[in-house]
Amino acid sequence: MAAKLRQLRRRIRNIHHIRQIAKAMYTIAMSQVILRKRELLGARPFSDEALRILSDLASWAKMNFVTHPLLDGNGKPGVGLLVVNADRGLCGRYVDDVNRAASEFLRQKGEAKLILVGDKAIRYFRRGSWPIVRTYRRLERPNLAHARQIAKDILDLYTEVGEIHAVYTEFRGELLQKVRVERLLPIPVVLGTPRETLVEPDIPFLLGELGELWLLGRVYRLLLEAKTSEHAARRQAMKAATDNADELLEKLTIQYNKARQQRITFELMDIMGGAEAIREEL
Repeated sequence: MAAKLRQLRRRIRNIHHIRQIAKAMYTIAMSQVILRKRELLGARPFSDEALRILSDLASWAKMNFVTHPLLDGNGKPGVGLLVVNADRGLCGRYVDDVNRAASEFLRQKGEAKLILVGDKAIRYFRRGSWPIVRTYRRLERPNLAHARQIAKDILDLYTEVGEIHAVYTEFRGELLQKVRVERLLPIPVVLGTPRETLVEPDIPFLLGELGELWLLGRVYRLLLEAKTSEHAARRQAMKAATDNADELLEKLTIQYNKARQQRITFELMDIMGGAEAIREEL
């Protein structure tokens, strides 16, 4: 009985310690979601508006038989893939969902050259046979400098392959994040009826400049989408871990109190039995 009580006390102490860690990680993740969400909401309008302007220019260019490789393709074979994942775990299915979506894309496309962001993506894809062009770790606070370097790597890779896609997690809300696979290059413009446009100095130059600017904004946005989603997923996971710890602590405390009560009852019975034996001897 004493050994059982010691075991229960040890389990309660260990689970209480784990609960404290999970609660602290939940609080940190919640604050990070707020910060990254604020940055993300500021980045979304830029990439959306840049794509709208590019679509107008692309429609005007098509009407005037003007092409540009960033929008119309470069005619080369091969595929590049940017995978954005986490550096750390403890974020539910986030890591596995991203790697699974990227693996499925590679299975469909066959050979592809990879740009990997996040230690979880790097460790996973290094076990395969895919050529890795560039890796990035510890982008805890994505900024324009990070996005500019990754966008440069994408443009460099685009001289070798015909299209480049990205796999990342889109932030749709604190309780909903969705893995997305989208094309980055050629830029997915939406052609339509062009508006009256005055272009200076010339349309190919402007398409190139705006195309690179859109790519920079898009990479920055998807880095923020992924990081905000990661923290939101971690917050959910740590909330579930804290709730499970509370439930388990309640059950173990009841077991401990019952075992302690049973031990006290046995000890009282032993005392009463001993007292009765003494009275009989007297």
